[in-house]
Amino acid sequence: MTFIEPVPADEAADLYDPEQERAGYVPNYVRAFSHRPDVYRAWRGLVAAIQGASDPRRYELATLAAAKQLRSSYCSLAHGKMLVDRFYSAEQVLQLPDGLDETDAAIMAFAEKIADDSSSVTQEDVQRLRKVGLSDAEITDVVLAAAARSFFAKTLDGLGALPDAVYGELPAELRDELTVGRPIEGAA
Repeated sequence: MTFIEPVPADEAADLYDPEQERAGYVPNYVRAFSHRPDVYRAWRGLVAAIQGASDPRRYELATLAAAKQLRSSYCSLAHGKMLVDRFYSAEQVLQLPDGLDETDAAIMAFAEKIADDSSSVTQEDVQRLRKVGLSDAEITDVVLAAAARSFFAKTLDGLGALPDAVYGELPAELRDELTVGRPIEGAA
């Protein structure tokens, strides 16, 4: 589950119960934040603000690229699954960024670069995104998605949160491709 002992359910009902109702279980990432529920709620608010201004599919592409670069299995599995559930087949997600148009491939590459070393981003990188049709607001959306993913992924990995066992139900090839860091709970 995590390296830390999560707050017991009877003491964290206000945090756990809504997640239990939403997902059908309490995800390990919620338990990881159980000692700081206000931070978790602030995180949810930040994500909602970023997503609210972003194209949903592009947000997921940027998030997946950043998560894989950060070697966050939890985030790679969650957002890879989201892409399969909402936008692409499992086979298409396995091939990403292949099969994307020039703009979407550039978004993934840029998000990956931000997650890897944001200080290496240059004016030319931004200009490349403008050339493939992104506005400055859309470029900001990519940066925000990748930077927010860095916070969440590093928090989960720093606390040892394993991806929930439900990700073990993904098709084997997809599951293996998206498990880029810590193993799925119960798998190791």
